Amino acid sequence: MLTAIAATAAAALAGIAPGAAQAPGAIELGPRTVLTGLSSPVGLAAPRSEPGRLYVVEQGGTIRVVVGGKLRATPFLNVSGQIRSGGEQGLLGLAFHPNYAKNRRFYVNYTDRNGHTNVVEYRSNGTRALPATARRLLLVQQPYGNHNGGGLAFGPDGLLYVGMGDGGAGGDPENRSQNMGTRLGKLLRIDVEKRPASVRIAALGLRNPWRFAFDRKTGDLYIADVGQSALEEINFLPRARLAALQNYGWDVYEGRAKFEDKALGPGRLVLPVAQYGRGDGCSVTGGLPYRGRAAALAGRYFYGDFCTGNVWSLKVTAGKSGTVRRESFKIPSVTSFGEDAAGELFAVSHGGTLYRLTP
Repeated sequence: MLTAIAATAAAALAGIAPGAAQAPGAIELGPRTVLTGLSSPVGLAAPRSEPGRLYVVEQGGTIRVVVGGKLRATPFLNVSGQIRSGGEQGLLGLAFHPNYAKNRRFYVNYTDRNGHTNVVEYRSNGTRALPATARRLLLVQQPYGNHNGGGLAFGPDGLLYVGMGDGGAGGDPENRSQNMGTRLGKLLRIDVEKRPASVRIAALGLRNPWRFAFDRKTGDLYIADVGQSALEEINFLPRARLAALQNYGWDVYEGRAKFEDKALGPGRLVLPVAQYGRGDGCSVTGGLPYRGRAAALAGRYFYGDFCTGNVWSLKVTAGKSGTVRRESFKIPSVTSFGEDAAGELFAVSHGGTLYRLTP
């Protein structure tokens, strides 16, 4: 997602199409800077038991704590000595156990010194991680340095979901995404309560899912999948279908367009509820549905593009997206969206800025 994109962002900005007009009186969100000076942030999360606190994932291997809008000096976790960072590699994901307030368990996703994906469980003392508690739940060898996915999120079923890219290069050259014999190009689910942890494939047909999220109210799933050369996509899955195997189409499809003439693997085909082309950006960053205090925006899903900084929102009704709205603001080099304990939305720029999205 990040490799060589920053260098082309300025060129992409020149080709942006004008934003869609807003309806008179429509309620919008806009970015307010919370703090600057972060080091290549790529994610953020917050346990619901800790209002006023955010945890920011820095690609180089640290998790920083923001309390009341101020950055705590001491990192919550530092795994910089255990990872390979740069391009699309590094510390990429963070999720807190739904019962974190009691069990203090949280989970990270990083590429190790060999470039392979690791999902590791830690415990904390409520202030800092306890390194001696590390328990690796998943190791997936990566054949290339890109398309590592990296997202983590607990689903409404209490299982930990992991977004895996197709292994990298271009066009899925070894046809991994449609192959159930590999965990690359998949959405995995892990039962973290089992010893050893149980890992299963929940979906296939992904290229590089750069951020997925569950709606905290409905349990519905949204996945943003980075495209090859033409289309970026947003996928939606209602909670009722979460237990069944799904197929998001790559590399038979890129977005809703046919990409390669070959047979699909197993699972129900899921086509995007929204997509955009190279006139609007070149690397989608998935977000979340809004569940904060602005009732008029409830359930509206916000997402962006790393290259152009464009931000869009949409509302899914009966499994279909209504009009996709181009928001009136940009977030440069947006790498992730997140929500606080109250459901208010935040975003981070790879340049080091944390924003709050406010009505």
